Amino acid sequence: KFTFNPKEGIDNPVMVITDDADSVSTPRPRLCVLKREEGESYDFNLRVARKIKLSGHQLCLLVLGGNEYEQAVSRGEDLRGLAKGHKGKDCKPPRLCHITRDPVSGLGINFTPVEGEKGRFSVNLATGGAAEKAGVRKGDHLVWMDGATVSDLTHSALSRMMKKCGDHITVLVIDSKSEKIYMRERMPILPTIAVPLNLPYRARKVHLVSGSEGYGLLLRLEKAPSGRTYHVLREMESGSPAEKAGMKDGELLLEVNGESVESLKHEEIVDRVRLSGCQVSLTTITPQGLEFYTKLGLSPLLFCEDEADEREKESSTTASAAEQSPQKEIDGSCKPRHCSLQKGPLGFGFNLSCVPKSPGTFISQVAFGGPGQSAGLLVGDVIMEVNGQNVEEKYLEDVIMLIKEGGHFLS
Repeated sequence: KFTFNPKEGIDNPVMVITDDADSVSTPRPRLCVLKREEGESYDFNLRVARKIKLSGHQLCLLVLGGNEYEQAVSRGEDLRGLAKGHKGKDCKPPRLCHITRDPVSGLGINFTPVEGEKGRFSVNLATGGAAEKAGVRKGDHLVWMDGATVSDLTHSALSRMMKKCGDHITVLVIDSKSEKIYMRERMPILPTIAVPLNLPYRARKVHLVSGSEGYGLLLRLEKAPSGRTYHVLREMESGSPAEKAGMKDGELLLEVNGESVESLKHEEIVDRVRLSGCQVSLTTITPQGLEFYTKLGLSPLLFCEDEADEREKESSTTASAAEQSPQKEIDGSCKPRHCSLQKGPLGFGFNLSCVPKSPGTFISQVAFGGPGQSAGLLVGDVIMEVNGQNVEEKYLEDVIMLIKEGGHFLS
């Protein structure tokens, strides 16, 4: 507020308006927290919907208005940095830590109520104990334990849970400074956004290339003692692509090319594998692993290890050595392919991904029966050109913009 002095007229410094380019405001994301009841949906559609399916009954979205997004991309804004800046540089994600009891010192952890704050507990650690080795740190606050949110528990109830936990316990913890930021921004602290530490089981995404005899595995529909049926991988042939990828007899199939198989019939899964051509992406977990996540009330796909990402990390560390080695002869299967697509009712029918903070983009998912699959796109393909423009050194956001500019046709 100010008092306008007519004697100063337009020279009043309070009324100066500038069009200086440096004064462009930084886009401000909005935080949206949604909760749903059993059997309800979130009532909106999103093209990349896999993570939403894994979020359970609560979802936290950081969104940017369409115009603000387009402007931010055109100005070359760091969107990841924008998201981090929303919480502040000192805010760290929660950690999901699995603690295995030491025969001598036990779990090495107990909890004390935070004075004057109901449902909040601080962590007490035994130095060098099992909890500290599992990733729990001094000064942490407990958020969640073995599937139960501790804000709903009394200290006595928490103590009873500790006594009944046996030789293992899984906790969600966060440092007190970050917890205050989450509370100030009204952001829920959920296992779905946690960094997993010391988890005994992880789902695995494996990319297979068919050999002369196929993938070398058998898929069977089997009923578990619980009465539920699962798609089980059996009879890995010696020397087959499946065996070389480390797949084990008895593993449970969770996804084919990034699509959940939970609601699919056996024949539908076989068709999807067959239509993938000479490459397929399978996500699997051991029966023990599925039981572990089921007891915690979490999806095993939340903390999936992608073999392609691991290879990318390994290749980046050996890139300099590879550049100095003689170039090997490239066979026909390694030649670039030209794929032309026309947008359908649900888009181009594929999803893109990238290695964090690195240029380069690859196909992470291909929709069954969509334009992408019809054009010959395969999970794991690296994008070299978009509509004739080289994108090997461009970031994911730039590639998405180029695809949008092409309208209903894409090369």
